[in-house]
Amino acid sequence: MSITAVLLPVFVQVGLTFVLLLRLGSSRVASLRTGAVKTADIALGERNWPKRVLQIQNAYHNQFELPVLFYALVILGLVTRKADMLFVVMSWMFVASRLVHAFIHTTSNTVLWRFQAFVVGVMILAAMWIVFGLRVFFAEAGL
Repeated sequence: MSITAVLLPVFVQVGLTFVLLLRLGSSRVASLRTGAVKTADIALGERNWPKRVLQIQNAYHNQFELPVLFYALVILGLVTRKADMLFVVMSWMFVASRLVHAFIHTTSNTVLWRFQAFVVGVMILAAMWIVFGLRVFFAEAGL
């Protein structure tokens, strides 16, 4: 499998993180400019931002939780040469679940839908780790 094929889902996931960061920054600036929040109310990191800003903030922060395990797995998959077509397909499935999760998080924020998207991503990532682990184990065992 080519390095580009393996890394492309990572680039999309990183792109999602930066898009959310830009949306967060612009929504915070807009909230300050319109007076929806005062600088003194948020100067020490208090969560006094309007709900819309908090939605985007939570979606952004969430990109530094579960996706970290994805990034680590991709690196290991490349280093061990265990990243194949199944790995790439599952990577795209995981990233798609993260895109859906972030979309729900920053729009309707329907908790049930958001949770379902999250669980799908968790299950895909767990399966990726299991497949990867088995491949490494069996390769080491000479099977």
